[in-house]
Amino acid sequence: MIFRYKFGDPTETGAVVDFEKVQECTSGKPQYFTLESNCLSFKRTLPQGVAVYGLGESTRGINKRGWHYDSFCSDDPIHTEDKQSLYGAHNFIVIDEEKPFGVFVDIPGKVSFDICAESYDTLEITAEDGNFYFYEITGESIRDIVRQFRKMIGKSYTPPLWAFGYQQCRWSYPDEASVRAVAKGYKDAEIPIDSIYLDIDYMERFKDFTVDGEKFPDLAALAAELKEEGIHLVPIIDAGVKIEDGYDVYEDGVEKGYFCKDENGENYVTAVWPGKTLFPDFLNSEARHWFGMKYKRLTDMGIDGFWNDMNEPAIFYSEKGLDRAWEYVENQKGKPLDVNNFFDLRDAFVKLSNSTEDYKAMYHDMDGKKVRHYDVHNLYGYNMTKSAAEALDEIRPNKRTLLFSRASYIGMHRFGGIWMGDNQSWWSHILLNLKMLPSLNMCGFLYTGADLGGFGGNCTRDLLMRWLALGIFSPLMRNHAALGTRAQECYNFEKPEEFREIIKLRYRLIPYLYSEFNKANDSYDMMFRPLAFDYHEDKIACSVEDQLMLGDEAMIAPVYEQNAIGRNVYLPEDMLLVMFDTAESFTLTRLEKGHHFIEVPLNQVPIFVKKNRLLPLCRPSENTEKLSLDKIELFGWVDGRAEYELYTDDGISKQNKGERIIKFTAENGRVYSDCDDTELSDGGVCFD
Repeated sequence: MIFRYKFGDPTETGAVVDFEKVQECTSGKPQYFTLESNCLSFKRTLPQGVAVYGLGESTRGINKRGWHYDSFCSDDPIHTEDKQSLYGAHNFIVIDEEKPFGVFVDIPGKVSFDICAESYDTLEITAEDGNFYFYEITGESIRDIVRQFRKMIGKSYTPPLWAFGYQQCRWSYPDEASVRAVAKGYKDAEIPIDSIYLDIDYMERFKDFTVDGEKFPDLAALAAELKEEGIHLVPIIDAGVKIEDGYDVYEDGVEKGYFCKDENGENYVTAVWPGKTLFPDFLNSEARHWFGMKYKRLTDMGIDGFWNDMNEPAIFYSEKGLDRAWEYVENQKGKPLDVNNFFDLRDAFVKLSNSTEDYKAMYHDMDGKKVRHYDVHNLYGYNMTKSAAEALDEIRPNKRTLLFSRASYIGMHRFGGIWMGDNQSWWSHILLNLKMLPSLNMCGFLYTGADLGGFGGNCTRDLLMRWLALGIFSPLMRNHAALGTRAQECYNFEKPEEFREIIKLRYRLIPYLYSEFNKANDSYDMMFRPLAFDYHEDKIACSVEDQLMLGDEAMIAPVYEQNAIGRNVYLPEDMLLVMFDTAESFTLTRLEKGHHFIEVPLNQVPIFVKKNRLLPLCRPSENTEKLSLDKIELFGWVDGRAEYELYTDDGISKQNKGERIIKFTAENGRVYSDCDDTELSDGGVCFD
């Protein structure tokens, strides 16, 4: 059951699209919470041991109990445990009491979740604005509650099949020669790859929808040339539009009034990469369509993938904020600096970026209604990606385009994916990456992944290999590094052949991952789940946070500690350990339920397959275009009979042309399928 409570006059966020099972409650008193007198704070006492799941992209554990989270899209690349906000705002939690229930706070502004942090047994949800919807969802299990919520908010964005291939990105590959060198580096090392990214340096002076003619004299020809090799170019699009006379996007937007304003109706001037900029008013439907149709300039050049960035929105400084900082500095001249005023002087400029004052001084025209940006802040990145998605439906009808974003709100999952932001080359971030996967799936974000190897800092060879051993399972598999860091492309490390084998294994997995992605989407389910969701009666399983269930067949347990020779694994049931030392060479070990120490050399990848389940792998290929289902190898431990249904389609059409199900069966010592065109190998199947 889903109950909705209305407070004040809420902004319609578009997060919820299916109200069939939603019951409107007029009392204004959510049944599971004590409502404080100010109508903004909801409290509930939680018994010791009750877990709280959700909040999508956030720090700390899968169980969120014990910390304070602020849902407010934030440009912060240092994802340490003390951070309360990251790039996304995903206000959905499930409380795992004896009768579990879920909560979704549909508010576009700031909302705080104190999950037994201030008081060890008190969950408190506090909204700054009194205008919002509050949903409570009851169900038979955590997974049932998640399914109800997922159906309510709608199916997730599905990318083209090639977006499941390996992707290489860096800030920045600044010219054609650099891009060609990356393509050649991977080709010479015989490492599969499907896309190369263009960061901000491909633009002319960082202006959206422009191309620097000196660095990229013929982007269309380059895109066509790389597609012949099976490689797609994916350029970045930033939220800020450069203020420059003669720049048509700027001039056209000013003429039409499509940029965010100050309280007096003047364009609100900020600064990002290009210097002074204006932000498109993505909460205005006309402005949203206007900006989105600009993507055609790049699709006309053969581009079929984009990543939207800096769309929290990130602000280096505003014109008004900079004036205030200079004024403060001038007033401090000649004054002694001590502990009482030195830090204020320093922070006069440090605190210019992403200032709350700027968010409160900027305004939107929401189709005739003037709205302060701060009050709808979490909708900005969402609507930038909605702008692109809706326009791309017109520009490339019936064809899927790769599209993902940095900032997001629940509802954006229908228009694009997200990556987990500008992380660091830290071992702890492998584990953080893993823990975000199920939390994001709960909130509808199926197409997601982290910057493998870490964006900031210098990645080491062993760190990248361990991170890739997790990344081969996430739908978005992108290696991304920041300006000034070590060259992080796989071929730049010693023994590139070991990287080759890990990424080749990814390509063997793609049909299975694509199948499980689509099944999870169609059934409003999660592709990645904590063990607690599947083995709720097993107290040990409920405490495990460094292993995940993948689909209904597999479990993953990556190594995430420096110099570790392996790791401890808990099996909640009998499983087959498939240890790949190369993409096509493996060992099989039957393991009984319980605790095990698994040795995992640096170049190996473990996969655990549940007993009486089948994991299908295809032959490796150099890109997704050359993937084939003509030969499938099945992996499993079969005691009686096991089946798997593989979903497949043409990988590009929005109507899923060529959609079909191939059924594989293992029984009586042999394997077979209902597809005559598929050759099967039972080399990975153990029969009892």
